Amino acid sequence: MMKRGFGKLRKAVTVSLAAALTLGLLAGCSGGKAADKQEEKVLRIGVLYGSTDDSWFRQQYTDIFEYTNKNIKIEIVPAVDNNQYRYNDGTEPYVQPDYLESMKKIMTGSNPVDVVVADTGTLKQLIQENLLKQLDPMIQEDKFDTTDYVPSVIDGIKDLGEGNIFALAPSFSSSALYYNKKIFTDAGVEPPTDKSTWDDIFAKARLVAKGEGKDRVYGFSFNRYKGNDPFWDMQYTYVGGLQLKTFDDKAENMTVSSPQWVKVWETISKLAKDKIIPDSNSGMNDNEVWTAVSSDLFLSGKVAMTIGESNYVNEVADANNNASKIKNFTPVDWDVVTVPVHPEKPDVGGNIYLSNTFSINSSAPNADTAWDYIKFINGEEYAKLKSRSNTYEMVSRKSYIQPKQGLSYNIQAFYLLKPLPPTNPKDDKMMADKPGLYNVTNMGRTYFQQVLENKKTPDEALKEWAEKGNKMLQEIKLNPKTQFQEDGTPFVPDESGNIRY
Repeated sequence: MMKRGFGKLRKAVTVSLAAALTLGLLAGCSGGKAADKQEEKVLRIGVLYGSTDDSWFRQQYTDIFEYTNKNIKIEIVPAVDNNQYRYNDGTEPYVQPDYLESMKKIMTGSNPVDVVVADTGTLKQLIQENLLKQLDPMIQEDKFDTTDYVPSVIDGIKDLGEGNIFALAPSFSSSALYYNKKIFTDAGVEPPTDKSTWDDIFAKARLVAKGEGKDRVYGFSFNRYKGNDPFWDMQYTYVGGLQLKTFDDKAENMTVSSPQWVKVWETISKLAKDKIIPDSNSGMNDNEVWTAVSSDLFLSGKVAMTIGESNYVNEVADANNNASKIKNFTPVDWDVVTVPVHPEKPDVGGNIYLSNTFSINSSAPNADTAWDYIKFINGEEYAKLKSRSNTYEMVSRKSYIQPKQGLSYNIQAFYLLKPLPPTNPKDDKMMADKPGLYNVTNMGRTYFQQVLENKKTPDEALKEWAEKGNKMLQEIKLNPKTQFQEDGTPFVPDESGNIRY
């Protein structure tokens, strides 16, 4: 499911954000008696979802702006109020909210919001429906500097607006390819480099994989956790980069029986069968003594390369700093390069994600104040503070992106690539309205397992998945509430959630 609004936000930042930034910015911002004499304004900020407890969002994004602008009062307006779900006693079925339509309602009513905070999928739809103001004229008039923005962030935003800027994002999340230097040195293999293709990385993975059984060291893993599932790992990370679809936009016909899908399954299944990448049983040892790193394939030295988020740097550094306290643990000598790319899109990937873009509603009553606010949280002083306080995302201004904990590593790997195109909120809505579509995709796992067990070739398995999936899609077309058991048997849950055939 698409990450949303402040679903990506984590309640880990303290009130010190406001206090710290106040000290640095108070002298340079309008405030005090002069501000008190100004006409009071209400700036309404629309977010995809929230509740009456909006303290985290305020601490992160609005408290200091209010403090230094005494005449401005900020209201946080969630498009979907999560409080409604607290009081559901289970007698009413859960209905997935339509975030896009809910956001449009608070943008177009009698009291529209001024600022819109959204993920890139929602942002793109709002742009296409002409519901947002273009920011380029204001950027040019105020000479607001965007040259310091990470290219992957600003270019990704421009791509959504067909070359124009409709939003700014003060921070972003990203991933990179972590690699164990010692494993490569011992094998006499050159380590990976930025913008390596997937085939390059898989080739290196074969050269450094070694050992048998519980001593096996895998060449590559899509993530660092034990108990990997090759099918879903492939779906999210590898297939997602190619933007291959399981079924068409109307969810009426399967699209997996194609040469490109066959190549994908041939590649990943061979890596799994040759134990170059781990499977669901890899690294599992009932007799293993638990340690702080035993469930982590990379930290425990069981994999030479893995994909990890930017905040994984902290986990690796903390483990190394506490090596003497961890039984049988050797500090990892590591570095990062960009996530592998597909030749068809050599500059796209890296799981770069803009969870909170800030834009101005075309119907904003206080458009000028909204722009002042957006400039503020996307400015240099704000970036300077955020670079010290935000451990989960990276600031968008590259001048303030620094390696964490005083370490030296290839930090550019986290922002050299452009973001993948966002998912369409309408696709998410379709998946919510037709829950059986998940079963259609998950059915592919059964067929992929048959390939791993040498019971079918990738071509045979994909054709059977397409045939079975088409039948399932027809059942869903007849009744959108249809779901399926593991063998594909259809059923429609009753209002209590019980199976009704």
